[in-house]
Amino acid sequence: MQNKKLKAAIQASLMTTLVGTSFQAGAVSLNIDGVDASLYGYARLNASYDINENISNSARTGSFASLGGADEDVEGHFGADAFQSRLGVRVKTEQGLKVTVEGDFRGSGGGSLRLRHAYGEYKNILMGQTWSNYMSFYGITPGLDFDGIPGMAGLQGRVTQARYTTGNFALALEDTLTSVLNNTNTRDGLPTLTARYETSSGALSYSIGGLAHQVTVDDGTTDDSAMGFATFLAANFALTDALTLHGTVNYSDGANLYLYRSGENFGGEDAYLDGGDLNTIAGYAATLGTSLDIGNGRSVNLAYGFATMDWDDAEADLGSATLAAKSETNQKAMINYIWTPVTNVMMGVEYAYFQRENLSGASADANRLMFAAQYNF
Repeated sequence: MQNKKLKAAIQASLMTTLVGTSFQAGAVSLNIDGVDASLYGYARLNASYDINENISNSARTGSFASLGGADEDVEGHFGADAFQSRLGVRVKTEQGLKVTVEGDFRGSGGGSLRLRHAYGEYKNILMGQTWSNYMSFYGITPGLDFDGIPGMAGLQGRVTQARYTTGNFALALEDTLTSVLNNTNTRDGLPTLTARYETSSGALSYSIGGLAHQVTVDDGTTDDSAMGFATFLAANFALTDALTLHGTVNYSDGANLYLYRSGENFGGEDAYLDGGDLNTIAGYAATLGTSLDIGNGRSVNLAYGFATMDWDDAEADLGSATLAAKSETNQKAMINYIWTPVTNVMMGVEYAYFQRENLSGASADANRLMFAAQYNF
Protein backbone atom coordinates (compact mmCIF):
# COMPACT_ATOMS: atom_id res chain seq x y z
CA MET A 1 0.00 0.00 0.00
CA GLN A 2 2.80 2.40 0.90
CA ASN A 3 4.60 1.73 -2.41
CA LYS A 4 1.38 2.54 -4.28
CA LYS A 5 1.08 5.83 -2.41
CA LEU A 6 4.72 6.70 -3.13
CA LYS A 7 4.31 5.89 -6.80
CA ALA A 8 1.16 8.03 -6.92
CA ALA A 9 3.11 10.88 -5.33
CA ILE A 10 5.79 10.62 -8.03
CA GLN A 11 3.15 10.60 -10.76
CA ALA A 12 1.41 13.62 -9.22
CA SER A 13 4.74 15.46 -9.04
CA LEU A 14 5.48 14.63 -12.67
CA MET A 15 2.07 15.89 -13.78
CA THR A 16 2.71 19.15 -11.94
CA THR A 17 6.04 19.38 -13.75
CA LEU A 18 4.29 18.99 -17.07
CA VAL A 19 1.86 21.87 -16.45
CA GLY A 20 2.54 24.07 -19.44
CA THR A 21 4.49 21.40 -21.32
CA SER A 22 2.16 18.45 -21.82
CA PHE A 23 -1.14 17.68 -23.44
CA GLN A 24 -4.32 18.48 -21.57
CA ALA A 25 -7.53 16.48 -21.84
CA GLY A 26 -9.52 17.79 -24.80
CA ALA A 27 -12.65 19.68 -23.79
CA VAL A 28 -13.96 19.62 -27.38
CA SER A 29 -14.26 16.12 -28.86
CA LEU A 30 -15.73 14.78 -32.06
CA ASN A 31 -16.23 11.24 -33.38
CA ILE A 32 -17.10 10.74 -37.06
CA ASP A 33 -16.86 7.41 -38.86
CA GLY A 34 -14.46 5.93 -36.33
CA VAL A 35 -12.20 9.00 -36.15
CA ASP A 36 -11.84 10.64 -32.73
CA ALA A 37 -10.69 14.27 -32.77
CA SER A 38 -10.11 16.55 -29.79
CA LEU A 39 -9.11 20.16 -29.33
CA TYR A 40 -6.93 21.04 -26.33
CA GLY A 41 -4.76 23.83 -25.03
CA TYR A 42 -4.66 26.65 -22.51
CA ALA A 43 -4.62 30.38 -22.05
CA ARG A 44 -1.75 31.62 -19.88
CA LEU A 45 -0.61 34.90 -18.40
CA ASN A 46 3.06 35.29 -17.44
CA ALA A 47 4.17 38.42 -15.59
CA SER A 48 7.67 39.21 -14.34
CA TYR A 49 9.44 41.84 -12.27
CA ASP A 50 13.19 41.99 -12.81
CA ILE A 51 14.55 43.41 -9.57
CA ASN A 52 17.91 44.19 -11.15
CA GLU A 53 18.52 44.53 -14.88
CA ASN A 54 15.94 43.48 -17.45
CA ILE A 55 16.68 39.88 -18.47
CA SER A 56 13.20 38.91 -19.71
CA ASN A 57 12.45 37.19 -23.00
CA SER A 58 9.05 36.40 -24.49
CA ALA A 59 6.80 34.44 -22.12
CA ARG A 60 8.69 36.44 -19.45
CA THR A 61 11.45 33.83 -19.22
CA GLY A 62 14.82 34.75 -17.75
CA SER A 63 17.78 34.99 -20.16
CA PHE A 64 21.42 34.31 -19.25
CA ALA A 65 22.47 36.13 -22.42
CA SER A 66 21.07 39.40 -21.04
CA LEU A 67 23.04 39.29 -17.79
CA GLY A 68 25.62 42.08 -17.51
CA GLY A 69 24.04 44.08 -20.33
CA ALA A 70 23.95 47.81 -20.99
CA ASP A 71 21.19 48.37 -18.42
CA GLU A 72 22.93 46.35 -15.70
CA ASP A 73 22.63 49.22 -13.22
CA VAL A 74 19.04 50.11 -14.12
CA GLU A 75 16.75 48.40 -11.59
CA GLY A 76 13.05 47.55 -11.62
CA HIS A 77 11.51 46.16 -14.83
CA PHE A 78 7.94 44.84 -15.14
CA GLY A 79 6.35 43.08 -18.07
CA ALA A 80 3.54 40.66 -18.91
CA ASP A 81 2.36 38.67 -21.93
CA ALA A 82 0.24 35.69 -22.98
CA PHE A 83 2.61 34.30 -25.62
CA GLN A 84 2.88 30.89 -23.95
CA SER A 85 -0.82 30.22 -24.64
CA ARG A 86 -1.29 27.04 -26.63
CA LEU A 87 -3.65 25.28 -29.03
CA GLY A 88 -3.52 21.73 -30.31
CA VAL A 89 -5.48 19.04 -32.15
CA ARG A 90 -5.25 15.29 -31.67
CA VAL A 91 -6.80 12.70 -33.99
CA LYS A 92 -7.09 8.94 -33.46
CA THR A 93 -8.54 6.39 -35.87
CA GLU A 94 -9.99 2.92 -35.27
CA GLN A 95 -6.95 1.47 -37.02
CA GLY A 96 -4.66 2.85 -34.29
CA LEU A 97 -3.25 5.87 -36.13
CA LYS A 98 -2.62 8.93 -33.94
CA VAL A 99 -1.83 12.43 -35.24
CA THR A 100 -0.98 15.52 -33.16
CA VAL A 101 -0.50 19.11 -34.35
CA GLU A 102 0.17 21.81 -31.75
CA GLY A 103 1.33 25.40 -31.68
CA ASP A 104 1.82 28.33 -29.32
CA PHE A 105 2.35 32.05 -29.79
CA ARG A 106 6.01 32.41 -28.91
CA GLY A 107 7.21 32.63 -32.51
CA SER A 108 9.19 35.56 -33.96
CA GLY A 109 9.91 37.05 -30.55
CA GLY A 110 6.36 36.59 -29.30
CA GLY A 111 2.85 37.00 -30.67
CA SER A 112 3.20 34.84 -33.80
CA LEU A 113 2.03 31.24 -34.12
CA ARG A 114 4.88 28.76 -33.67
CA LEU A 115 4.77 25.06 -34.58
CA ARG A 116 5.61 22.92 -31.55
CA HIS A 117 4.43 19.43 -32.45
CA ALA A 118 3.42 17.85 -35.77
CA TYR A 119 3.75 14.08 -35.77
CA GLY A 120 2.01 10.79 -36.38
CA GLU A 121 2.15 7.50 -34.50
CA TYR A 122 1.26 4.03 -35.71
CA LYS A 123 2.03 1.01 -33.54
CA ASN A 124 5.65 1.45 -32.39
CA ILE A 125 6.66 4.06 -34.97
CA LEU A 126 6.55 7.86 -34.50
CA MET A 127 7.51 10.29 -37.26
CA GLY A 128 7.42 14.07 -37.35
CA GLN A 129 8.35 16.88 -34.96
CA THR A 130 8.02 16.42 -31.21
CA TRP A 131 10.15 16.27 -28.06
CA SER A 132 13.62 14.90 -28.74
CA ASN A 133 14.09 11.29 -27.73
CA TYR A 134 17.22 12.60 -25.97
CA MET A 135 15.40 14.24 -23.06
CA SER A 136 13.15 13.40 -20.12
CA PHE A 137 10.62 15.15 -17.90
CA TYR A 138 11.87 13.08 -14.98
CA GLY A 139 14.17 15.00 -12.66
CA ILE A 140 12.47 18.33 -13.35
CA THR A 141 11.29 20.37 -10.38
CA PRO A 142 7.97 22.12 -11.19
CA GLY A 143 8.59 25.76 -12.10
CA LEU A 144 6.88 28.74 -13.69
CA ASP A 145 9.67 29.95 -16.00
CA PHE A 146 8.98 28.27 -19.34
CA ASP A 147 12.71 27.89 -20.07
CA GLY A 148 13.45 26.13 -16.78
CA ILE A 149 16.87 25.85 -15.16
CA PRO A 150 20.32 24.83 -16.50
CA GLY A 151 21.10 21.14 -16.47
CA MET A 152 17.66 19.64 -17.06
CA ALA A 153 17.81 16.25 -18.78
CA GLY A 154 18.91 16.37 -22.41
CA LEU A 155 17.78 18.78 -25.12
CA GLN A 156 14.44 19.95 -23.63
CA GLY A 157 13.36 20.84 -27.15
CA ARG A 158 11.47 19.50 -30.15
CA VAL A 159 13.07 18.15 -33.33
CA THR A 160 12.00 16.24 -36.44
CA GLN A 161 12.66 12.53 -36.05
CA ALA A 162 11.80 8.92 -36.74
CA ARG A 163 11.40 6.98 -33.47
CA TYR A 164 10.88 3.32 -32.60
CA THR A 165 9.62 2.40 -29.11
CA THR A 166 9.47 -1.01 -27.53
CA GLY A 167 8.44 -1.23 -23.90
CA ASN A 168 10.45 1.29 -21.88
CA PHE A 169 13.15 1.71 -24.57
CA ALA A 170 13.10 4.15 -27.49
CA LEU A 171 15.55 4.62 -30.37
CA ALA A 172 15.44 7.53 -32.83
CA LEU A 173 17.15 9.16 -35.77
CA GLU A 174 16.82 12.93 -35.40
CA ASP A 175 17.61 16.12 -37.26
CA THR A 176 21.17 17.02 -36.26
CA LEU A 177 21.94 20.11 -34.16
CA THR A 178 25.57 21.25 -34.25
CA SER A 179 27.48 24.45 -33.54
CA VAL A 180 31.16 25.23 -34.13
CA LEU A 181 32.82 28.21 -32.43
CA ASN A 182 32.99 31.25 -34.75
CA ASN A 183 32.15 29.13 -37.79
CA THR A 184 28.91 28.86 -39.74
CA ASN A 185 30.19 26.44 -42.40
CA THR A 186 28.82 23.34 -40.68
CA ARG A 187 27.44 20.46 -42.70
CA ASP A 188 25.02 17.80 -41.46
CA GLY A 189 26.01 14.60 -43.21
CA LEU A 190 24.21 12.15 -40.91
CA PRO A 191 21.24 12.20 -38.53
CA THR A 192 21.73 12.15 -34.77
CA LEU A 193 21.24 8.75 -33.13
CA THR A 194 19.45 8.92 -29.76
CA ALA A 195 18.43 6.26 -27.25
CA ARG A 196 16.41 6.46 -24.03
CA TYR A 197 15.22 4.07 -21.33
CA GLU A 198 12.57 5.13 -18.80
CA THR A 199 10.95 3.16 -16.00
CA SER A 200 9.45 3.33 -12.50
CA SER A 201 9.91 1.01 -9.55
CA GLY A 202 8.23 1.75 -6.24
CA ALA A 203 9.24 5.21 -5.05
CA LEU A 204 11.76 5.70 -7.88
CA SER A 205 11.21 6.82 -11.46
CA TYR A 206 14.25 7.30 -13.69
CA SER A 207 15.42 7.86 -17.25
CA ILE A 208 18.75 7.23 -18.98
CA GLY A 209 19.56 8.77 -22.36
CA GLY A 210 22.42 8.80 -24.84
CA LEU A 211 23.24 10.22 -28.26
CA ALA A 212 25.94 10.18 -30.94
CA HIS A 213 26.30 12.52 -33.89
CA GLN A 214 28.82 13.87 -36.37
CA VAL A 215 30.08 17.46 -36.25
CA THR A 216 31.43 18.61 -39.64
CA VAL A 217 32.96 21.83 -40.97
CA ASP A 218 33.19 22.16 -44.75
CA ASP A 219 33.86 25.55 -46.35
CA GLY A 220 35.34 24.23 -49.60
CA THR A 221 38.88 24.50 -48.23
CA THR A 222 38.70 23.13 -44.70
CA ASP A 223 36.82 19.85 -44.39
CA ASP A 224 37.02 18.02 -41.08
CA SER A 225 34.69 16.00 -38.86
CA ALA A 226 34.52 14.81 -35.27
CA MET A 227 32.14 12.59 -33.33
CA GLY A 228 30.08 14.05 -30.53
CA PHE A 229 28.51 12.14 -27.64
CA ALA A 230 26.22 12.92 -24.71
CA THR A 231 24.44 11.12 -21.89
CA PHE A 232 22.09 11.95 -19.00
CA LEU A 233 20.49 10.36 -15.96
CA ALA A 234 17.28 11.84 -14.52
CA ALA A 235 15.22 10.67 -11.56
CA ASN A 236 12.35 11.42 -9.16
CA PHE A 237 12.22 9.82 -5.73
CA ALA A 238 9.24 10.05 -3.36
CA LEU A 239 10.60 10.28 0.18
CA THR A 240 7.07 10.45 1.60
CA ASP A 241 3.55 10.90 0.26
CA ALA A 242 4.13 14.66 0.28
CA LEU A 243 7.88 15.13 -0.34
CA THR A 244 9.60 14.28 -3.64
CA LEU A 245 13.23 14.74 -4.71
CA HIS A 246 14.18 15.52 -8.33
CA GLY A 247 17.65 15.35 -9.88
CA THR A 248 19.60 15.14 -13.13
CA VAL A 249 23.21 14.76 -14.26
CA ASN A 250 24.45 15.36 -17.81
CA TYR A 251 27.75 14.97 -19.67
CA SER A 252 28.56 15.89 -23.26
CA ASP A 253 31.63 15.95 -25.49
CA GLY A 254 31.04 17.47 -28.90
CA ALA A 255 27.26 17.73 -28.31
CA ASN A 256 26.78 20.81 -26.14
CA LEU A 257 23.72 22.03 -28.00
CA TYR A 258 22.10 19.13 -26.15
CA LEU A 259 23.54 20.31 -22.78
CA TYR A 260 20.64 22.45 -21.60
CA ARG A 261 21.44 26.17 -21.04
CA SER A 262 25.21 25.67 -21.22
CA GLY A 263 25.90 28.47 -23.71
CA GLU A 264 24.94 32.12 -24.04
CA ASN A 265 21.41 31.16 -23.04
CA PHE A 266 20.64 27.66 -24.31
CA GLY A 267 23.10 25.16 -25.82
CA GLY A 268 26.82 25.82 -26.15
CA GLU A 269 29.29 25.17 -28.97
CA ASP A 270 30.18 21.57 -29.82
CA ALA A 271 33.67 22.15 -31.20
CA TYR A 272 36.29 24.63 -32.43
CA LEU A 273 38.75 24.79 -35.30
CA ASP A 274 42.48 24.93 -34.60
CA GLY A 275 44.11 25.39 -37.95
CA GLY A 276 42.31 22.83 -40.08
CA ASP A 277 41.56 20.44 -37.21
CA LEU A 278 38.17 20.19 -35.56
CA ASN A 279 38.35 19.65 -31.78
CA THR A 280 35.36 18.82 -29.58
CA ILE A 281 34.42 20.73 -26.40
CA ALA A 282 33.16 18.93 -23.30
CA GLY A 283 30.58 20.07 -20.77
CA TYR A 284 28.62 18.87 -17.76
CA ALA A 285 25.50 19.92 -15.87
CA ALA A 286 23.26 18.90 -12.98
CA THR A 287 20.12 19.85 -11.10
CA LEU A 288 18.71 19.08 -7.67
CA GLY A 289 15.27 19.98 -6.40
CA THR A 290 12.44 19.08 -4.09
CA SER A 291 8.65 19.40 -4.12
CA LEU A 292 6.44 19.57 -1.04
CA ASP A 293 2.71 18.95 -1.40
CA ILE A 294 1.05 21.03 1.34
CA GLY A 295 -2.48 19.95 0.47
CA ASN A 296 -5.56 21.45 -1.13
CA GLY A 297 -3.86 21.73 -4.52
CA ARG A 298 -0.89 23.67 -3.14
CA SER A 299 2.83 22.88 -3.44
CA VAL A 300 6.19 24.51 -2.70
CA ASN A 301 9.11 23.73 -5.01
CA LEU A 302 12.81 24.51 -4.61
CA ALA A 303 15.55 23.81 -7.17
CA TYR A 304 19.12 24.62 -8.24
CA GLY A 305 20.81 23.87 -11.54
CA PHE A 306 24.08 24.63 -13.32
CA ALA A 307 25.76 23.97 -16.66
CA THR A 308 29.52 24.29 -17.25
CA MET A 309 31.57 24.26 -20.45
CA ASP A 310 35.16 22.97 -20.34
CA TRP A 311 37.13 25.50 -22.40
CA ASP A 312 40.64 24.51 -21.21
CA ASP A 313 41.81 22.93 -24.48
CA ALA A 314 40.30 25.73 -26.57
CA GLU A 315 42.03 28.37 -24.39
CA ALA A 316 45.36 26.59 -24.82
CA ASP A 317 44.95 26.39 -28.60
CA LEU A 318 43.23 29.70 -29.37
CA GLY A 319 44.28 31.96 -26.51
CA SER A 320 42.21 33.21 -23.60
CA ALA A 321 41.61 36.67 -25.12
CA THR A 322 39.65 35.12 -28.01
CA LEU A 323 37.29 33.36 -25.60
CA ALA A 324 37.09 35.88 -22.75
CA ALA A 325 33.42 36.70 -23.30
CA LYS A 326 32.27 33.10 -23.65
CA SER A 327 29.98 31.73 -20.96
CA GLU A 328 31.73 29.17 -18.74
CA THR A 329 29.09 28.48 -16.06
CA ASN A 330 25.39 29.32 -15.89
CA GLN A 331 23.59 28.85 -12.57
CA LYS A 332 20.02 29.34 -11.42
CA ALA A 333 18.19 28.81 -8.13
CA MET A 334 14.45 29.16 -7.70
CA ILE A 335 11.63 28.70 -5.19
CA ASN A 336 7.94 28.86 -5.98
CA TYR A 337 4.44 28.39 -4.65
CA ILE A 338 1.96 26.75 -7.03
CA TRP A 339 -1.78 26.54 -6.37
CA THR A 340 -4.39 24.57 -8.28
CA PRO A 341 -7.71 25.80 -6.81
CA VAL A 342 -9.82 23.69 -9.20
CA THR A 343 -9.13 21.24 -11.99
CA ASN A 344 -7.57 22.93 -15.05
CA VAL A 345 -6.66 26.16 -13.24
CA MET A 346 -3.12 26.88 -11.99
CA MET A 347 -1.66 29.98 -10.37
CA GLY A 348 1.79 30.52 -8.91
CA VAL A 349 4.51 32.91 -7.85
CA GLU A 350 8.25 32.31 -8.16
CA TYR A 351 11.53 33.92 -7.08
CA ALA A 352 14.66 33.14 -9.12
CA TYR A 353 18.36 34.00 -8.94
CA PHE A 354 20.46 33.91 -12.14
CA GLN A 355 24.26 33.99 -12.37
CA ARG A 356 26.59 33.77 -15.35
CA GLU A 357 30.38 33.54 -15.22
CA ASN A 358 32.51 34.11 -18.32
CA LEU A 359 35.91 32.65 -19.13
CA SER A 360 37.51 36.01 -18.33
CA GLY A 361 36.34 35.56 -14.73
CA ALA A 362 33.78 38.36 -15.08
CA SER A 363 30.38 37.49 -13.68
CA ALA A 364 26.90 38.99 -13.53
CA ASP A 365 23.79 38.07 -11.58
CA ALA A 366 20.16 39.11 -11.25
CA ASN A 367 17.10 38.50 -9.11
CA ARG A 368 13.56 38.33 -10.44
CA LEU A 369 9.96 37.54 -9.49
CA MET A 370 7.40 35.85 -11.70
CA PHE A 371 3.65 35.26 -11.55
CA ALA A 372 1.67 32.88 -13.79
CA ALA A 373 -1.97 31.96 -14.26
CA GLN A 374 -2.98 29.11 -16.58
CA TYR A 375 -6.46 27.95 -17.67
CA ASN A 376 -6.52 24.57 -19.43
CA PHE A 377 -9.22 23.20 -21.71
